[in-house]
Amino acid sequence: MLQDDHPILWKPVWLLLAVVLVAFHIGLIFWGLVPNLVSRPLHMALVLPWIFVFAARGRVQLVSGIVFAVLGIAASVWIAWNHAALGDQYGFLENNFQIAVAVTLLVCVLEAARRAIGWPLPVVAALALAYALLGHLIPGEFGHSGTPLKSFLGTMTIAEGGIWGTLTAVSVGVVAIFVIFGAVLNAGEAGQGFMNVASAAAGRLKGGAAKVSVISSALFGSISGSASANVASTGAITLPAMTKLGYPKRLAGAVEAVASSGGQIMPPLMGAGAFVMVELTGVPYTGIMAAAALPALLYFLAVWIGINAYASHTDLKSIDAADRPGMKDVAITSAFFLVPFGVLLWGMFGLAVTPQYAACLAIGAGAVLLLFDRRLSVKPAEAWGRIEQALLTSARQVALIASIILCASIIIGVLSVTGLGVKITSLILSGAGGMLWPALLLTALACLVLGMEVPTTAAYVICVSVAGPALIQLGLEPLQAHLFVFWYALLSTITPPVCGAVFIASGMVQENWLRVAGTAMALGVGLYVIPLGMIANPDLIRMQEAPLMALIAFLRTALGLGLISYGLIAMRAPLATIGLCAAGIGVIFFPV
Repeated sequence: MLQDDHPILWKPVWLLLAVVLVAFHIGLIFWGLVPNLVSRPLHMALVLPWIFVFAARGRVQLVSGIVFAVLGIAASVWIAWNHAALGDQYGFLENNFQIAVAVTLLVCVLEAARRAIGWPLPVVAALALAYALLGHLIPGEFGHSGTPLKSFLGTMTIAEGGIWGTLTAVSVGVVAIFVIFGAVLNAGEAGQGFMNVASAAAGRLKGGAAKVSVISSALFGSISGSASANVASTGAITLPAMTKLGYPKRLAGAVEAVASSGGQIMPPLMGAGAFVMVELTGVPYTGIMAAAALPALLYFLAVWIGINAYASHTDLKSIDAADRPGMKDVAITSAFFLVPFGVLLWGMFGLAVTPQYAACLAIGAGAVLLLFDRRLSVKPAEAWGRIEQALLTSARQVALIASIILCASIIIGVLSVTGLGVKITSLILSGAGGMLWPALLLTALACLVLGMEVPTTAAYVICVSVAGPALIQLGLEPLQAHLFVFWYALLSTITPPVCGAVFIASGMVQENWLRVAGTAMALGVGLYVIPLGMIANPDLIRMQEAPLMALIAFLRTALGLGLISYGLIAMRAPLATIGLCAAGIGVIFFPV
């Protein structure tokens, strides 16, 4: 919690830092070309105080955090200040001072990630660094010939092969802008607009409260990019509504966990992963959106069918008319997200500007709407409170994602410098016997294991770096391979033993998490089937190139998913369940 009277956590100081961070990232879009060794280190310098000082808990964390922040900021600013001279060194450190700067940067990146998201990702990054420095001692094909210390540390810290690599470029130039956009929307009435639209559209239906959760979580999740944040925000409204109507607690928690997980695969934003995918595949952002749209709709369609299946043997009441918003409220509150989204889409498709430029225009529209409440009145104190929330949330979330991406960049850098990525690719190919489907299953297992403790974006980046080349070599198109890995990086949100969205939802409804997880896996069966369906039916992601064939693939996959979902949930007899599931699998994977 922010303490106004704390000498370090004094609110005006943090608001000023937030303004600087937001202005810097928006300014980069309009300032033109800025050297990479200026923009990327300054990006790190701006986010470190939020990780090390703002989020500190207790005096020890605060004092150590100040030390880390000062050292990290000093090293980052030194890189930016000396970027021209460092560029002439071609990734080779010249003296002990530069080695100290490099070590400081790497240690700060590891510690920032640890404080932001826990131990797993920084431990993997630290092991990668150890492999780079000591891998020449490993016998056999998984050793390497050795990397000189000054050359390796230089590549990681004063060149664009490590923490200042392409992933950080995405964090600086694209992800930060869309995070700010999402924070501006969430600080205003857009969240209430999502809920009102969902209630008006589905509240009167059988299982209406659950369907409201599905729609609102899909809308909110498309801008939040975090399943856990989605559960905590929309779940605060939808879970009490479902339990009040007598829905089984395990079902209420499962619906929210599954719907919130799907927000990360829902265009137009898809969290940070979509923009990373643009950088890694070279496919334009509009192409990513078009490819992801039909699979995302299939996911939520499967959840919808699952709710209807539960309604066949459980009394799932609709929301009372008195509790549904009036059309006037729906129209007014929906404008708080329709206007910024409309500006975003107009910028991308009407003006044909870059997504980040369009997002800046949408941020401007959203910022104006922060002045108004849901009654369209302007109350200066409340408006200022919304602006403060937007600024502070922007800075915190940009810092969180930056800490993840900077740490993941260490791993990607080591894979490239040592050739380990190629070796792991060869291992996958040999383990799968050169066959595509076993390689897909191995990749899915790797995504599940890695995603247990690593955020979705980081799990996707690491998995696609080592498994993506193998899948492409076995015949997949690059976008197919990336979407497959991206979807399966979400597996751990609802799949035991570590399922973050389920843990949060089960805690909110006070139900055993295993019961919630079992129901969530049945409701979210699309998460397991659709990525494989994209491989069996590649037309499913070709909406831009072949819309008719894409729609045919969509309908066939929808029929198969419907049979599987209904069979798993509605059927009580084992033979009926097996029959419907087998029929659904046949429709999806063995078309006539």
